Amino acid sequence: MNDEITINGDRFTLYLSEERIKIRVKELAARINAEYRGKVPIFIGILNGSFIFFADLIREITIDCEVDFLKLSSYGDAKITSGQVRLLKDLNCQVTGRDIIVVEDVVDSGLSIEFMKEIVMKENPASLRVVTLLLKKSVAKVEFPIDYVGFEIPPEFVIGYGLDYAQKVRNLKAIYRIAPKS
Repeated sequence: MNDEITINGDRFTLYLSEERIKIRVKELAARINAEYRGKVPIFIGILNGSFIFFADLIREITIDCEVDFLKLSSYGDAKITSGQVRLLKDLNCQVTGRDIIVVEDVVDSGLSIEFMKEIVMKENPASLRVVTLLLKKSVAKVEFPIDYVGFEIPPEFVIGYGLDYAQKVRNLKAIYRIAPKS
């Protein structure tokens, strides 16, 4: 695994290794399995960024569950959020009276997760919890708890493991952060 990569002239350094991510995903899944024993929650992945985390997490889930996806956009091809969230794909399942676990790749500004909450809560679920791989706590403006957090990170631009840079490098097995300009 490379400790450093360059994309579009920007240098990125290794931040979270593939092994460290795998361990944390298993820990998050173990908590969810214990807390939802005897229930059948619906896991809702937020596309596109969460798809790798979502797949790895679901493979560690041992309880009965269902899956669905929402597709939101707030970045486009930029490194920072546009401030506007758009719904690109709505839910296919009925969430009324169901336990919902939303799976997100990163909570940074909190705009996407707040937007998602409004969509899901209109359908009156029994419960709504959020699991995110990454939380940029110092900049997140979220009015409800993020129930399961993989890693709290500073407000830096990160890529890999589903997180893209202009729709590229989602396939990296580790997470990299942008290096300071020298």
